Amino acid sequence: MAWVILFFAGLFEVGWAIGLKSTEGFTRLWPTVFTGVSLVASMGLLGLAVRSLPIGTAYAVWTGIGAAGTVVLGVVLFKEPATVARLACVGLILAGIVGLKLVTKE
Repeated sequence: MAWVILFFAGLFEVGWAIGLKSTEGFTRLWPTVFTGVSLVASMGLLGLAVRSLPIGTAYAVWTGIGAAGTVVLGVVLFKEPATVARLACVGLILAGIVGLKLVTKE
């Protein structure tokens, strides 16, 4: 169950990272509220996940999901470049996440 919680924590991290751009420096109310709620949810779920997962593993997976998801949404939503090199690096992040899952007992 901790891995499911950690997965959702990572998704909320993507939410606050994308939301951060939409706040325009915290000048827009609803994107700022969304970003704040996503940040609190992300950290809260991470806190629950580390009750039974090693902190190093959980943190690496959490940031990896956040980083990979934010890159993908940056390409889709903000027309950021989707070069082979960028996508390969995202693939390496995802490979690291899967690797950590495979070698972690829980």
